Amino acid sequence: MNLALNQVGDIGPGVGQSQFERDGYLALEGYFPAQRIDRAASAVRRLLRERPAEIVVDCLQTGQRSFWAQASHPQTRSYSFNDVHLLCEEVRELALESQLTSTLGDLLGEPPVLCSSSSYERGSSQPKHIDSLHLTPRTPHSLVTAWIALEDVHADSGPPICYPGSHRIPLYSFNDGTHHASRDEILDWFDYIDVQIRLRGLRKKTFLARKGDVLILHADLVHGGSPIADPKRSQGSLVSHYFGKADCADRGMDLVPVNRGYWMRRLRQPVRAEPQAFGPTCPFPEASYLARHPDVREAVDARLCPSGEFHYRAHGFREGRGV
Repeated sequence: MNLALNQVGDIGPGVGQSQFERDGYLALEGYFPAQRIDRAASAVRRLLRERPAEIVVDCLQTGQRSFWAQASHPQTRSYSFNDVHLLCEEVRELALESQLTSTLGDLLGEPPVLCSSSSYERGSSQPKHIDSLHLTPRTPHSLVTAWIALEDVHADSGPPICYPGSHRIPLYSFNDGTHHASRDEILDWFDYIDVQIRLRGLRKKTFLARKGDVLILHADLVHGGSPIADPKRSQGSLVSHYFGKADCADRGMDLVPVNRGYWMRRLRQPVRAEPQAFGPTCPFPEASYLARHPDVREAVDARLCPSGEFHYRAHGFREGRGV
């Protein structure tokens, strides 16, 4: 069953809020014009081509994290391109477009903060999950996600799915007393959520989007990606996650205002790469390594260590440090 889409003009604050509270999602048809989507997609392609050593990617098949310049089998494009908004103004402009930011703020009850993003060229085929498992807000439910279609979605390309109403399932408590995913217990979470979905009679729905459509998801809505029936089909999308401002301010995050929201200025996700992977095509990221590890920076400033790269090759990689 496909998700019903709302015409952009039909969504007022009350209508959107009530549907979001009832179903856990809000689907906006034809939200972005094609030229706005093309501008952002073109900027991402240019970034991948010109600055591959700065883009962190996760392989969708293996889960292995690397820099795009070091990715194995890049021709498959089966990767999550992480946090491109940190380097790409066009992506930030799309994710923090004025009216979208206002809608996200209405749903959160406070200004949204763009905290992370993932760009895809293929369907993700992600198993069922909720975003608050891994991006766990301090304040319950103070997280929303916007999925933006960068091209038309075909039924065989692995379209996104969700279970409307599943955001009302009580959150699973891990052994440490939190709702943040524990690797050792994640299989227990899957068992729990499958049972809850069956007990409540929740039905899976599929989002066959058109280019420019937007799907806004509650932090606790169960969703994922369908299996890809035709691996030759692409499925360009941008997924952006937003915390509420209060949680970010409490943690002293560096927030940059855009329209009625913010984006979080931070280091990219760490990569633990073999030292020999760095060379002419992928130089060692000296500045970010020193920023990520103040003790190493202090040693370099005191001339106790020649450089961050020297430290990583001699000690950092073995210590499990990321770059």
